[in-house]
Order: sequence, then structure tokens, then C-alpha cells
Amino acid sequence: MSRPWTLDDMPSQKGRTILITGTGGLGFEDALALARAGGDVIIAGRNPMKGADAVRRIKEKAPQASVTLEIVDLASLTSIEALAKRLKETRDHIDVLINNAGVMTPPTRETTKDGFELQFGTNYLGHFALTGHLLPLLKLGQAPRVVTLSSIAVRSASAAINFDDLQAERQYKPMPVYTQSKLACLMFAFELQRRSEEAGWGITSIAAHPGVSRTDLLHNGPGRRSAQGLLRSFMWFLFQPVAQGALPTLFAATSPSARGGAYYGPDRLGETRGHPTEAQISRQAMEKHVAHRLWEISEALTGISFNAQVSPPELPGLNPTTIRREG
Repeated sequence: MSRPWTLDDMPSQKGRTILITGTGGLGFEDALALARAGGDVIIAGRNPMKGADAVRRIKEKAPQASVTLEIVDLASLTSIEALAKRLKETRDHIDVLINNAGVMTPPTRETTKDGFELQFGTNYLGHFALTGHLLPLLKLGQAPRVVTLSSIAVRSASAAINFDDLQAERQYKPMPVYTQSKLACLMFAFELQRRSEEAGWGITSIAAHPGVSRTDLLHNGPGRRSAQGLLRSFMWFLFQPVAQGALPTLFAATSPSARGGAYYGPDRLGETRGHPTEAQISRQAMEKHVAHRLWEISEALTGISFNAQVSPPELPGLNPTTIRREG
């Protein structure tokens, strides 16, 4: 990019319906910016009180904002399906889906309602299932986009999809498991773009990461008294403001320059802070055979077939009234 991209460069979002998972941190900043730009914003989170507070704060800052709250627990496939059902009943399209919400490094292994390891199940499988369920609404959107959040952590040389222990049942180490979940998100973004192109879904899939930002992930995950939590509390100046960290996501969601199958992050200090630019993609994230295997396993685990969500196209010449029986 020739000059830093800022919110001033964001095109009007009037007439666009945007769903964002997560009501605090990056999700809140995404929702605020997109609502200010005229978007019809839906924020989805599991805590009704936090969600209602986020809606109130957005409307205080942007009185004309169109923003509503939907309740969803990304650690529950039943809750995800229920959200998708409600949206299909109340909306006729979705233009942008931002897969943002996440859990980071709980100190001990926890599981989702469906028995998946919490980080892999929430950060990755939950968003995989949500995207699959919403595929029909996305297909009806105008130039629809899916933006999936990854993390700078996936640049670790040890980052990998451990198919032999995908749910960390044999060995749980918080950070490697978090990294696996975010590598899976990145691979999902790339694979969704490939499958959309092959199947003609018309959906643009893009990945983004926020660098190192002052979100509450470290406080909510390992805890305020953990080494990571204390670093976040007392070395706050090492973390860029959350609004700055949201810029790569907002660029991916709105800019005409954002490309399908691309990955965006901050442009300075090893992608830890700055303005949106194309992010470095690790070798592991580009392994198509791994992404394909992960997709097939994910469909089996979640019970979601993306192809089954999309009605097959009508074949020309097969109108029943024109078919004649021979013989």
C-alpha cells in the first residue's frame, strides 16, 4: 500500500449487513467503526450483559448507528445452529461475516459443550460451523466477504496441525494449542477462498491478524495473575491500542484493495503494530493437502457440509415441462 490505510479510507457501509463475533476488544472496535460507516451491524456474543453494554456504548458514540445483539456460544454447536436459524428467519442476506471471537491459553485443558478442546473448538470449529450455516445468507449478499482472525503466533516454527492429538487429549500445553487453533483459522480462510472459487459461491475469504493489541484475551485466558496477564497489565505500552489492532480486519472487510485469499496484519515491528499490510504467511499455512484434510475432519466433527448448505444449480434444459419420454 502506498500510504497507511486508516478509517478515513473506509468506504461507506450503507446497505451492508455485517455480523461480528465477539462483543469486546477487537469485536467492539470493528462494530463501532462499521456502524459509524453506515453498516447494519450485528454483534454476536455469549454474555447478554456484556453484549447489551457494547450496543449501548456504540450508540452513545454513534447515535445513528444500526447495531443489534445476538446471543451465541461458539463453544456449542447447538447454539451456533440456533443463531443461524434465527438469522435465516429475520435476514435475507449477510454481506460480511467477521470471525473474530476467541479464547486464549486457559491454563488447564477445558472442553466445549460438544467435547472439543476449548481453544480449538471455539476459535476454529465454532467459526467453521457458523460460516457453514450462514453460507446461504452469504451467497445472497452483495460482494460478500468472510474475514477470519488468525494470530501472529502462527509464525512460530513449531506451529502445526497435530492430527494425532487434535483435541490435546494426550498432552495439553496452552500456547501450542492456541497456536494450532489460529493456524487452523488461517488455513480455513485460504481453503474457503479456494472452494468458493471452485464452486462459484461468489464469497471472498480473507484472513487478518491484529498484531499485539491491548485486548482482554490474556486476562480472560491465562488470568491476570499469570505471567502473560501481568505482562499485559504492567507492560501495557508494548501493546498497541485495540482500535489500531482492528485496522487489518476492517481493511480486509471493507477495502476494494483487499484480495481474496490474502492475509493482512500490521506493517511495523515484525507485524506487532502499525497499519494494514500483507502479512507474512508461514510455510505450514500454505500446505493445501493439510488444509484439505483439516476441512474434511472439521465437517465430520461439526456435522456441517458446506456443499449441502448450497442448493445445487438448476441444469439448463431440465425443466420438467420440457422433458419428453422416448420410446
